[in-house]
Amino acid sequence: MLKGILLVFLGACSYGVLSTFVKFAYQDGYTLGDITGTQAFFGAIGLWLLFFSRNAMLKKPHGFVEKTPIYQLLLAGICSGCVSIFYYQSVKLVPNSIAIILLMQFIWIGILLEYFIFKKKITTVQVFSILSVLGGTALASGVFASALKTINTTGIVYGLLAAVCYAGFIMLNGRLGNDYRPIKKAALMVTGSCIFIFIIFPPVFLINGALSGSLFKWGLLIALFGTVIPPLCYAIGVPKTGLALSSILSAAELPIAVLLSALFLHEHVSAGRWFGVAVILSAIAISNLKQLLRSKQTVEKI
Repeated sequence: MLKGILLVFLGACSYGVLSTFVKFAYQDGYTLGDITGTQAFFGAIGLWLLFFSRNAMLKKPHGFVEKTPIYQLLLAGICSGCVSIFYYQSVKLVPNSIAIILLMQFIWIGILLEYFIFKKKITTVQVFSILSVLGGTALASGVFASALKTINTTGIVYGLLAAVCYAGFIMLNGRLGNDYRPIKKAALMVTGSCIFIFIIFPPVFLINGALSGSLFKWGLLIALFGTVIPPLCYAIGVPKTGLALSSILSAAELPIAVLLSALFLHEHVSAGRWFGVAVILSAIAISNLKQLLRSKQTVEKI
C-alpha cells in the first residue's frame, strides 16, 4: 500500500513540474510545435524501449488477451495530443500558476461529460465538489484581484480547452485498452498523440538543427516527466491504492506546479491564491471520500 501511495504521489509531482520546464523552453525561443513534438517523439521512443526491454526479460506469457483494436488506442492518443497543445499554449499566454488551475477544471468537466454522454447521475457530493472547485478557482486565479485585468483571455480559453480534452482522455483511458499491458497501452496512445502532433506541427526540429541546442534537453525532460514517469507510476501504483485514494494523491500536481511557479518563475502567488488551491484540493478529497471509505471497509472485511 505504501509503495502504491508513493508511486502515485511521484507521478502527480512529475506532472506538476511540466509547465515550469515548458516556460523555460519558451524562454529559450522554442515554439509550441517544437515542445509538443519533442515530448511526444521522445516519450513514444522511451515507452516502446521500456516495453520491448520488459518483454525480453519476461520468461512467461503476460496473460493479457488483447481484443481492443490498436487503431482505437492510437485515436485515443489524439486527446492526449490536444491536451499538450492547448495546455502548453495556455502556459505561454498566462502565468504558470493560472494555467495549472485552469487545467484542474477537468474535475467538474469530467463529471458533466459522464452525465451527458453516459447518463451517469450526478450526486449531491459531486455538485458540492463542482461548486467548491469553481469557488476555489475564483480565489486561486485571483479573480477578485486587479491583476486579472492583465491576464490574457485567449490563454484562459486554451486552458479550459485543455481541461475538456484531459477529461475526455481520462474517460477514454478508463474504458479503452484495459486488455493490454499498461506499458503497451501507454506506448500506443503516445504514438497516436505523436502522429497527431506531427500532422498539426510538422517535425522540422528533426532537420533544422534545433535538437543541437537546448531543445534536446527540454524535450527529454518534458517527455520523461510528462510521458514516461507518470504512466508507469500510475500503472503500478493505482491498482495498489485504489481509484479514490489515487485521485486524491494525483491532486498533488496542483500545489507542486504553483510552488515551482513561485520559486523558479518568480510568479507572485498570494495567500488568497494558496487558499483557493486548498479549496480545490479539499473538493477533490471530498468527492472521493465515500469511495475511499468503501474501499477501506472492503479491505477490513477481507
